[in-house]
Amino acid sequence: MHIADMTMFYAPASGGVRTYIDAKHKRLRRYPGVQHSVLIPGHAYRQNGGIHEIPAPALPFGKGYRFPVRRGPWRTVLHELQPDLIEVGDPYMTAWAALDAGRRLDVPVIGFYHSDLPLLASNRLGNWFGNNMSTYISRLYRSFDRVLAPSKVMAEKLERMGVRNVYVQPLGVDLETFTPTLRDPNLKRELGLDESTRLMIFAGRGSREKNLPVLLETARQLGKPYHLLLVGSNMPSHVPDNVSIINEFRPAHEVARLIASSDVLLHAGHQETFGLVALEAMACGVPVVAVRAGALAEIVPFNTGRLCQPHNPASMATTICELFEDDARLVGRQARQHVEAHHAWDTVVAGLLAHYHAVLGTVEIPVAAHG
Repeated sequence: MHIADMTMFYAPASGGVRTYIDAKHKRLRRYPGVQHSVLIPGHAYRQNGGIHEIPAPALPFGKGYRFPVRRGPWRTVLHELQPDLIEVGDPYMTAWAALDAGRRLDVPVIGFYHSDLPLLASNRLGNWFGNNMSTYISRLYRSFDRVLAPSKVMAEKLERMGVRNVYVQPLGVDLETFTPTLRDPNLKRELGLDESTRLMIFAGRGSREKNLPVLLETARQLGKPYHLLLVGSNMPSHVPDNVSIINEFRPAHEVARLIASSDVLLHAGHQETFGLVALEAMACGVPVVAVRAGALAEIVPFNTGRLCQPHNPASMATTICELFEDDARLVGRQARQHVEAHHAWDTVVAGLLAHYHAVLGTVEIPVAAHG
């Protein structure tokens, strides 16, 4: 079986989509009889270890992202590779190129709906753009042979847009990169904090959807001995006294050390399509306090953390205090056990292969559709 993955969401500082593709690429090579090719935008044509770069212009201020504007180069590479199945991970030009190539090669094409584009369009440009984007997404994703979504909330949105044949395929976490063994007892000292400080952390992009003002107000209401560490790009500059900022992208191993050395991860985003950083915290043996909204309500069960009301710093602050009263360390250990059982990348890749075999009709493996 030769699988071709393609997406424009692949850059040096990429988030969940690149993590997904890299994890899949690493593990599929272990399966006998399986070949995995990855097509991504690049400066020039280049191939290394099954990763094929296809020329595409860089996005201004895009932090390494490139935006394909022509289908032809992508179709040509797919024709040369002759895959048995194509999976596309974004809803832009690469998606249409994949569908074109799928028809010409007579192979199935799967669409993985990683991002809620209509919601992003509504948030940034207004409801008119969001509604038109819903129409576009509906037309595009009805064209795929199968659609995968990382959470039930995303699958339900697709179905409301008239997309059928949608399957929930949760993502995974690297249990070797994100591990409790990385806990560094010196981190609090590095931050100038007392050992008795209850260190809270959020790691990710400081975009509007993450609702960082909620975290800042939560920290302000809690006061000492609570302290919040924000790690990532575009972080706010004016913060309460009990908040520290690392305002830059950090590699995964460093993020893992920072999370593993904290006492709880906070997440106020109410529109998450999956919430990978929550899984990364659980893998580090750190409990999660998140809002009861979006995909976070699905991936943070009670034994791994606590959920609070969205847009409500007082509710989040109360929930954090209750977590520590209940024994945050025990919840952290349970969180690690949960992701080991349900979100190891090996488990995720096995589930993906079941989808691929089902679409190809090569093995009778039942995979239940959503709904």
